[in-house]
Amino acid sequence: MAEEEQPKLPQPSPDPPPLKFDPTRMIGIIKRKALIKDLAAVYHAECLSYCQQLFELQSKWDEPFIDITEDSRKETARPSKRIKKLR
Repeated sequence: MAEEEQPKLPQPSPDPPPLKFDPTRMIGIIKRKALIKDLAAVYHAECLSYCQQLFELQSKWDEPFIDITEDSRKETARPSKRIKKLR
């Protein structure tokens, strides 16, 4: 009777049988792999496009900055500290 009073532990489930080769699953895997590859190519192209745009903007930013500093030094001369007498 002591054996009946103790709760029974669940038996471990047996390992599932190995899956058989299913060619239709392979076709799905190959299609998904191709879609992922296409998506990666689109992202790569988009990234290159953004990098090119950023490079162009940086070039435009640098050009006026260099020109302004050089031109401003040449064009603006300091007024003399001594006031010239007209008479």
